[in-house]
Amino acid sequence: MTIDTPTGVLEAPYADLLDAITPETGEVRDILDPATGELIGRAPVHTVEDLDRAVATARAAQPAWAALGHERRSELLLAAADAIDANAEALAHLLSREQGKPLNGPNARFEVGGASGWMRAAAATPLETEVVFDDGQTHAELTYRPIGVVGAIGPWNWPQMITVWQIAPALRMGNTVVVKPSEFTPLSVLALVHVINSVLPEGVLRVVSGGRDVGAALSTHPEVGKVMFTGSTATGKAIIRSSADTVKRLTLELGGNDAGIVLPDVDPKAIAEGLFWGAFINTGQTCAALKRLYVHEDVYDAVCDALVDVARAMPMGVGLDEQNVLGPLQNRQQFEIVDRLVEAAKASGARVLLGGEPDRDQPGNFYPTTLIADIHDGAPLVDEEQFGPALPIIRYRDLDEVIEKANGTDVGLGASVWSSDRERARAVAARIEAGTVWINSHGAVHPMVPFGGAKQSGYGLEFGVEGLKALGVPQVING
Repeated sequence: MTIDTPTGVLEAPYADLLDAITPETGEVRDILDPATGELIGRAPVHTVEDLDRAVATARAAQPAWAALGHERRSELLLAAADAIDANAEALAHLLSREQGKPLNGPNARFEVGGASGWMRAAAATPLETEVVFDDGQTHAELTYRPIGVVGAIGPWNWPQMITVWQIAPALRMGNTVVVKPSEFTPLSVLALVHVINSVLPEGVLRVVSGGRDVGAALSTHPEVGKVMFTGSTATGKAIIRSSADTVKRLTLELGGNDAGIVLPDVDPKAIAEGLFWGAFINTGQTCAALKRLYVHEDVYDAVCDALVDVARAMPMGVGLDEQNVLGPLQNRQQFEIVDRLVEAAKASGARVLLGGEPDRDQPGNFYPTTLIADIHDGAPLVDEEQFGPALPIIRYRDLDEVIEKANGTDVGLGASVWSSDRERARAVAARIEAGTVWINSHGAVHPMVPFGGAKQSGYGLEFGVEGLKALGVPQVING
């Protein structure tokens, strides 16, 4: 298989992976490149009956998997990470074509490396039995047992890395897993699972590539003990309702509208690149990206100018071109959301500093990097999650007032405070209603630092010891 790139024709490094995951029979769906509209491959369209078989297989495999113990399971997860590393270029190229993100920058190769890194972290994180009480007569220990079968429903923005965020701790804790990838990016997840399964026992990790009916059935399935979901708040609410009858455990990482607050003591040029990547990582298609930027009036114009300078220098284009660091929006639906929000901002009199004029007739879903100034709360681009490369920059004067505005939404995934005075920034951060507040950065995550949302951005924690605990059933042995 060969593919055309802006710099010529090359052999697709993922050809063998694509052959391995392409079904010989059954219904399939064409998957198109969001940068070019070209056919990448064909994904299976699994059914609810296929899901039932996958859950039954995972259920049957779970006792033996749990019986291996933490040490052996961790060894196998480390072998799975090695397998990801061995297939890193193939996985990154397929991800770049299907999701749209470039190979370089904090994009496809970065994501595959993150998948391997989080797999290793889940394997290496200790989780010891905790003595919670001992007075010489009563001895109480807290430990964690496997849940059973875990359902993992992933998104299209970081399909491989977030899938590992879900499956690695679940497997480490002795559960088996059934994965349901997004309909927009099934090939990347099918390929990743194929690579991981090259070292895992049969039946421990299953993937079902289907539509919304499959996702709905997974959230209601009586043999699934927990659902992990990353995606929209609306879908998260539907999962909460549908899982209620079987009282499933849930970890939900839902939508956000993250605010950044720039204090007047900053050096605008020093923070500009951090602000840019906080907002535009993965071309803005990140739940915990910077979505609203509040800048004090004393430095407002200087911060705007510095951001324009950085943004203008970041090349956007087809992901397989090694020079690009920004790509297309993954699907036309998201392109239209961003386009609508920016057009509403322009119509309201907001000032376009950069971008804002997409080519709507091009074959790809490219929306130019867009910075919008002189805009206010109440504008759709400020109040709604854009999930794309358009950043509203709002001027403020009073700190108490801007904190109230930052908190004035029903979501609270992340936020950031930017200041040359770290202690002052921490004092502001403590007043913000968000699961994570970063100081002088935005959106960085670490496999040992717990991550989760506040308000309608979801509940439950991922990563580190807390993430492992969330994939087990706490049990106290008292006596």
